[in-house]
Amino acid sequence: QVQLVESGGGLVQPGGSLRLSCAASGRTVSRYAMGWFRQAPGKEREFVAATSWSGGNTYYADSVKGRFTISRDNAKNMVYLQMNSLKPEDTAVYFCAADLLPTGWGSRELYEYDYWGQGTQVTVSS
Repeated sequence: QVQLVESGGGLVQPGGSLRLSCAASGRTVSRYAMGWFRQAPGKEREFVAATSWSGGNTYYADSVKGRFTISRDNAKNMVYLQMNSLKPEDTAVYFCAADLLPTGWGSRELYEYDYWGQGTQVTVSS
């Protein structure tokens, strides 16, 4: 069993930055791929970014490429999402997810992930 808790969301002006954190507990996630997804009101949950178990491979949605950076600290059982140059269309609830396939490379697909956090709200507005 893995518990994931996101934090770091909030209200930010367009062009601003936020850093989301995902704390894992229950078991180490150091050998598992991790991902970030988001869901805006009235829309389906969508892929944002993913990292392989080692952090050596990362993947991004085209809409956030060059603005967002996913990283992980396996010693702390943490995953992060640095979000820069935020836009109003980035407004959503952001979810952290764990894919419990050992030494996974990461995936853009929701169904690949086994555990999800409760989400943290990010609102980009002036």
